Amino acid sequence: MTLHVESRGDGVPVLALHGWTADHRLMLGCLEPVFADRPGYRRLYPDLPGMGRSPAPPSIASADDVLAAVLDLVDTVLGDEPFLVVGESYGGYLGRAVTRARRDRVLGLALICPLGTVVDRSRRTLPARAVQVLRPDPSAVAGLDARTAEAFTEMAVVQSPETAARFRDEIMTGVDVADPVAITRIERNWELSVVPETGPAFTRPTLILTGRQDQQVGFVDQFALLPHYPRATFAVVDVAGHNLQLDQPALFATLTHDWLDRVTSG
Repeated sequence: MTLHVESRGDGVPVLALHGWTADHRLMLGCLEPVFADRPGYRRLYPDLPGMGRSPAPPSIASADDVLAAVLDLVDTVLGDEPFLVVGESYGGYLGRAVTRARRDRVLGLALICPLGTVVDRSRRTLPARAVQVLRPDPSAVAGLDARTAEAFTEMAVVQSPETAARFRDEIMTGVDVADPVAITRIERNWELSVVPETGPAFTRPTLILTGRQDQQVGFVDQFALLPHYPRATFAVVDVAGHNLQLDQPALFATLTHDWLDRVTSG
């Protein structure tokens, strides 16, 4: 199948995979400010099947099928060209699988609030408190529709007009256009049949960013990934939830720049 892809810039390819039920605008919103200061990269922002503008026919019925579509995109668009992988949440889970499948071509891997070693939602190690708003601002939701305002307040650790606007424009816009039938079908087989960390360790520069207040995937289960990624910087960021790039944009940019520097220098 053909995935919708937005492309920005020229140079070393960067495959950016968004999270579950969002679309490419999530990754475009968090990465473009970083790459504005770094020429020489071609950013590829696909919509995963059933999300954004990518359809999901009945043949797409599992995580394995979604991964196959992403790998087909990689092989069709990039051929044998080396590339970087960035993945957020479920996109991080898929990004690890892409790295396993195409390890000789992946120059570096960055994970933003990724699923950890436990995929099953009911078994994840999560913060004791479901929602921690550490920097509240009730006026932040002014101008948002009721549904977006509710979704924002359920997720945001930092509430501000800026984070609320980014949540609306980068995340909720994708959630609103996801195909509910396809999402339900794929969620029945949401776990990959092969653990991404099966096989040899990935020895190129890696970044694993987690939020201390992330109530969706937590930060504990991701620590177990470290033996497989011996060149990983692992950060547990305070005052950050599952939308870490919104809660802590400056720190997100700093750590991402550091990762890109490490990829460049080897």
